[in-house]
Amino acid sequence: MPKKDPFKYFETSMEIIRLAVMLYVRFPLSLRNVEDLLHERGVGVSHEAVRYWWHRFGPIFASEIKKRRISGMKSSRWRWHLDEVFVKINGERHYLWRAVDHEGEVLECYVTRKRDKKAALKFLRKAMRKHGQAEVIVTDRMRSYGAAMKEIGNAHKQKTGRWLNNRIENSHLPFRRREQAMLRFRRMRSLQKLDAVHASIHNHFSQNRSLSQRDHLKVSRAAALAEWRGLCAA
Repeated sequence: MPKKDPFKYFETSMEIIRLAVMLYVRFPLSLRNVEDLLHERGVGVSHEAVRYWWHRFGPIFASEIKKRRISGMKSSRWRWHLDEVFVKINGERHYLWRAVDHEGEVLECYVTRKRDKKAALKFLRKAMRKHGQAEVIVTDRMRSYGAAMKEIGNAHKQKTGRWLNNRIENSHLPFRRREQAMLRFRRMRSLQKLDAVHASIHNHFSQNRSLSQRDHLKVSRAAALAEWRGLCAA
């Protein structure tokens, strides 16, 4: 069965749509900032068109990136870092749970209203269902993690320490910059959708510059950009 073309019936070219989605999700830009950048490149679109494109194609691009990364390599199971951040939705505090591996690649994200054992348990099971069992799980000293891991039966894998979780603390920064550009969130579903798409695209373009030589960084960056331009191609 031939693959369905997601760009069918769109008058705008797929290259412009990919560029608009990449600019909005990857960088901390507003919809109107993306509109202005495209206008400087001779592309006349409104910010509402950019909004529609990212809602329509963002999850599709993220899903294809995940499939390619999973088929190309297995998820890391050596060391996971778990943490949660405060996010306000319509003025109410919610919690965004995130898990990254030892290289800072985002594995899973999950939004909840509470920060208790039930929420931690659901987040852990969701991450393990997709990525398997990790050898070591680094968390902070919040009791919900310990209670949830004890119920699962992997409490012996948990590690806590003052500086051990810096890896995930640093991984929160790109999302926080994206959050500031959006000013606020209105629904939990919108936050979950944005963070899932943002995490996949961030993983795709993340190059670990401090650990790579300049020549290798150029090759990796060009390969990531070329793969992005081939997403959902017929």
